[in-house]
Amino acid sequence: MKWFRDQLLASWGRPLAAAIAFYTCLPIPSSWALEFWGVARWAPTVGLLIGGLLGLGDMGLQYLGIPVLTRSALVVVSWIALTGGLHLDGVMDTADGLAVQDPSRRLQVMVDSATGAFGAMAAIALLLLKTSALSDLDDHRWLALMAAAGWGRWGQVVAIAYYPYLKPTGKGAFHKQAVRTQDIFVGLLLLLGLSGLQVFLNAHSLPMAIVTSAGGCAIALLTGAWFHQQLGGHTGDTYGAVVEWTEALFLCLLTVF
Repeated sequence: MKWFRDQLLASWGRPLAAAIAFYTCLPIPSSWALEFWGVARWAPTVGLLIGGLLGLGDMGLQYLGIPVLTRSALVVVSWIALTGGLHLDGVMDTADGLAVQDPSRRLQVMVDSATGAFGAMAAIALLLLKTSALSDLDDHRWLALMAAAGWGRWGQVVAIAYYPYLKPTGKGAFHKQAVRTQDIFVGLLLLLGLSGLQVFLNAHSLPMAIVTSAGGCAIALLTGAWFHQQLGGHTGDTYGAVVEWTEALFLCLLTVF
């Protein structure tokens, strides 16, 4: 039994704990020996965890009678707090870089830690989209939050695996070296399983589950492809931008249904 427990911790527990420590602000015991190599392959799983926690918080706020718009704003603020603004920072840096007309200077601008006007506008637009889209969703908001956070991080894994990394010495370089193609398919199966849960809860939601799964996959793929087209590859900042924009656009898609 002890051998089995040790093997389970080594193959699942510690890598997942390292991914949680890397991608969120959730407390992990300092005594745990964490290995951050390959944490990106756990990103969709961490996304589902983040979405689940946000969903629980949303249900608690609803129980307290807080109106939907205020509730949605609090959820989005909690979203930032849970991730420490890790990916939102990438949104702002990427927007500042893409605003430069000279493509050869874009990476140089993105490295600058100071936030410019375009970065601030991108962050405001993204937060407005998330808040307004959530406000338009009435049922199964917890499921929408889990799916949005999951698809956003699956898009990140695809971007890491398939597109060149533009700064070999950058902070995201170790992700590129560790992610494998099969990690994409594992994450995809996990998210399709979430859609299966939706059907299990309501058999009549099968068409909706198919459409949202296809939409989430398409948005994640197209977002990563668009940044690649603009820059010729990806950086740690664009990895974060893929997460955030996929989340926001996916929530907007859900409002259509």
